[in-house]
Amino acid sequence: MEGGATQAEKGQLFEHLCLLHRSTVGALLASELGWKFYDADDYHPEENRMKMRKGIPLNDQDRIPWLCNLHDILLRDVATGQHVVLACSALKKVYRDILIGGKDDAPRKCAEPGKEEKLAEVKLLVVHLSGSFEVISGRLLQRKGHFMPPELLQSQFDILEPPSAPENFIQISVDKNLSEIIATILKVLK
Repeated sequence: MEGGATQAEKGQLFEHLCLLHRSTVGALLASELGWKFYDADDYHPEENRMKMRKGIPLNDQDRIPWLCNLHDILLRDVATGQHVVLACSALKKVYRDILIGGKDDAPRKCAEPGKEEKLAEVKLLVVHLSGSFEVISGRLLQRKGHFMPPELLQSQFDILEPPSAPENFIQISVDKNLSEIIATILKVLK
């Protein structure tokens, strides 16, 4: 385990390339902790899903509105004291920054007239599940019924910016089994 996490945070961001393992870990962890679980892929607009089905990688313009929506969801839950686990392919630092702080030019949902707005931030621990292209590709080939074809995996590796200091993160190898991954994350959260 590597990374910059030093304490438990209210929100957990699962960042990885492979939906199968990332979502499985996120759902199991949320269940173990009694936290709410979101799979970010459930919030992709239909245009993004269609593009991926056609084998076309998403670009920043496709992802940013989706990430802003996810930020708003996290902000709403965290504001009510709800702890959250989010399984999300936040491949670039700027994507993780949007999940944490929103986007400067994104419209605010609850602005009060006459008050200067400050972007609300969500505290996140990024859990980067790392693995080789071969391992992740093998798992992706086992996945059935998802809109992203395995052929798009290389495009995700091409733009991946693994978390680094000063981001609040831990890195765990997907070579570990599920129970070891969950135990490692739980240990960091305690």
